[in-house]
Amino acid sequence: MCDQVFLSSIGLAQRPFCRPSSPPQPLRSFCCSPDAMGNACSNGCFAMLGGNPKAAELRACKEEIKTLIETRNCHPILVRLAWHDSGTYDQRIKDWPQRGGANGAIRFDPEMNMGANAGLDKARGYLETIQKNHPSVSWADLIQLASATAIEMAGGPVIKMKYGRVSVTDPSQCAGPASREGFKGNAGLPDAAPPFGCGAQKPEEHLRNVFGKKMGFTDQEIVALSGAHTLGRVFKERSGACPFGYGEQSASKYTKGNCIARKDGKSGVGMVGGGAWTKNWLTFDNSYFANYKDAMDDDDLIWLPTDEVLHNDPEFKKYFYKYAGDQNAFFQDYALAHKKLSELGAKFDPPSGFEI
Repeated sequence: MCDQVFLSSIGLAQRPFCRPSSPPQPLRSFCCSPDAMGNACSNGCFAMLGGNPKAAELRACKEEIKTLIETRNCHPILVRLAWHDSGTYDQRIKDWPQRGGANGAIRFDPEMNMGANAGLDKARGYLETIQKNHPSVSWADLIQLASATAIEMAGGPVIKMKYGRVSVTDPSQCAGPASREGFKGNAGLPDAAPPFGCGAQKPEEHLRNVFGKKMGFTDQEIVALSGAHTLGRVFKERSGACPFGYGEQSASKYTKGNCIARKDGKSGVGMVGGGAWTKNWLTFDNSYFANYKDAMDDDDLIWLPTDEVLHNDPEFKKYFYKYAGDQNAFFQDYALAHKKLSELGAKFDPPSGFEI
């Protein structure tokens, strides 16, 4: 896997005042009904008082995340951190937090130290300062906010996220590596290449075991989410799935320090090295689909068995080629799948969540 809001409340001041008709009617005929007033207050009282304080705190976090990404070029690893927090989710387990998912558990060592999460301690470190500045924001929310913001800043869709996730509070609440039925380790997180931890012999079977059977995604959603490989890189020191590693000498020709990969054309690649799926690996677009033949033919790009199967499997390839030819369709479907991923296994307070 690669190193990978809702609408604000509507205030009462924005609601039209009731006006008396002519000739004047009894007072009750032009006053808002109790039900209408109740709904207005539930939707708008926070706005009258300056907004939901939790939402305001998250908006402040988002501004700090934007500064972090702008200076560090760390979009991909923030996406990967959030995906791997959510990725422990098992729909076959009903209790929280045992079911895993977007609960902030990845910040604790039992999950952080799983092999699939190699290198993600750096992303945790990036967010620790922001969380200390905003202690009322849960780690679970902060991790998912950072991922959605990274996608947006790389040129991808604005994802209509829901917030209010409750975080686990100690390492004992982490998902154990071998806690997922049918998976040998990593709490059922996906593998880039064989041997697959779920015992699958083919990559399409592995993808469906992880994202379908365990996490509840459809084939279409699996392909849409795979498009996030337009961002980020693989490192031989982490997954071992490519020959490219840390530093200038081990970088591919597309991941050296002088490469231009950002959507805005500015310089800066963050940490140098690794191998990418696309040439512009700090830009979120549909090039993962549209330019896959370049990746297959270029020794300096990455194309793994779990990528190749997407344009060969009879079901997967319907969506792969659709997104290759229609970036708007990809963005629309990706945003929905990303939102779903960000909410897997989460417990919200309030139960309906809130927008920022």
